[in-house]
Amino acid sequence: MTLTTQQQDCGGIAGSSVQISHAVHSLTRKQVPDEVWAYLKVCIADAIGIAYASGPQAFAQRALSAVKALGSAGSAAVIGLPGSFSSRDAAMLNGLLIHGLDFDDTHPDSVIHCTASALPAAMAVASEQGSTGEELLLAVLAAIEVDALVGSRAGGKFQQLGFHPTGVVGAFGAAVAASKLMGASAEVMTAAQGLVLSMTSGSMAFLDEGSWTKRLHPGWAAQSAISAAALAIAGFEAPSEAYSGRFGFYALYAQDAGLGEGPWAESLFQHWELPSVSIKPYPVCHFNHASVDAARALKQANGFSVADIASVEILLNNSQFSVVVEPIERKRRPESEYDAKFSLVYAVATALVLDRLGVDELNPPTLTQPDILSLIDRSVVRHDDRSIYPASFSGGVRITLVDGTVLEQFDAINRGAKERPLASSDVFEKFMGNTRGTLTEARAEALWQSVLALDTCSDSREFIRALSQN
Repeated sequence: MTLTTQQQDCGGIAGSSVQISHAVHSLTRKQVPDEVWAYLKVCIADAIGIAYASGPQAFAQRALSAVKALGSAGSAAVIGLPGSFSSRDAAMLNGLLIHGLDFDDTHPDSVIHCTASALPAAMAVASEQGSTGEELLLAVLAAIEVDALVGSRAGGKFQQLGFHPTGVVGAFGAAVAASKLMGASAEVMTAAQGLVLSMTSGSMAFLDEGSWTKRLHPGWAAQSAISAAALAIAGFEAPSEAYSGRFGFYALYAQDAGLGEGPWAESLFQHWELPSVSIKPYPVCHFNHASVDAARALKQANGFSVADIASVEILLNNSQFSVVVEPIERKRRPESEYDAKFSLVYAVATALVLDRLGVDELNPPTLTQPDILSLIDRSVVRHDDRSIYPASFSGGVRITLVDGTVLEQFDAINRGAKERPLASSDVFEKFMGNTRGTLTEARAEALWQSVLALDTCSDSREFIRALSQN
């Protein structure tokens, strides 16, 4: 692909893809602040721990059966699962495992689970290339920053139009990460972005029935990104601009072609977005977290029982209702674990009844526990102007007791956000809990330390192979 003078000018319509490519191609470890580098490794460790917890789940086992049925010759590893696979299938499965429990990190402004597509794509290509640990980490960081940049411009429009941001945006970051690890030039990275534009996907239709398709989105993005990078390196011709124009990304997925115009990518790797990525304390949609925390805090501070509660008002920004509140009839009676993840009334009621909300609380018999369902029926959701969404996943509750007492807490900033980050020790405890059913405590602790030391690894293949059950 030969770029014209106009296309090479980062101020032109075609400049965004070019500008991203040049920034990613030239990115080095020296440019990255130490605190960003350290947090990157914590995010990766968190993602790996979640993947281990997903492995025994039905969705993971059925996906594994499908991949084996199709045939998947290769040497790439999948976290916590036996066998070796082609790089693209390994990327798909690892994305599924990281995102499958909806326990993975989220960039709030873009509402994207960045690590879930970035890490699988980078791991798969690093396995093929024999990349160093530092190169692997740098590629993951580049993907996360690109995803945050691309996703934030839409201001929540993707979900409103029925697209899952992680699926439709994640492919772009993964494509530049894969290209960088493959040794591609900036020009080839531009082509990879143009190619992956035709591969982005991710419908929000899973919300209607609690089906499993959302789990596939980051892995599909990673898999598509590897294909796009390989095609670009082979010289397959592609659009020179992925984001602008009448059929560019924003015109198609946000119905606003103007979002892609101008030199908006100039802040890439100047202002770092990774510190804004939130690590989840609960395995449910991030929109539910602040309200759950507020409910638990009020109960712990005031010592009331569930029988003392006359009614619950859950407070949220109404732009989030389509994901976790509507249709309210279905949200009041979730029929599956995935239904429960995206039901705000179920999450708050369960937390108030049980004072916890983990993976076990999203499955039978908890789904039909009478005191939880009764409390759900005494709950409503209302818009609250105090919310600062999408800057943070704000939320709260107003609880009226049978004696007339009204208790209220509203958290403008959710726990795990940049302004209220989880401590590294909290993430470690989460990691140990997620790996408990698969790894011994000693092996889990050693794995955590190996992630933190990954940048000292001269060949990341040894680290990646150690993640599987081989």
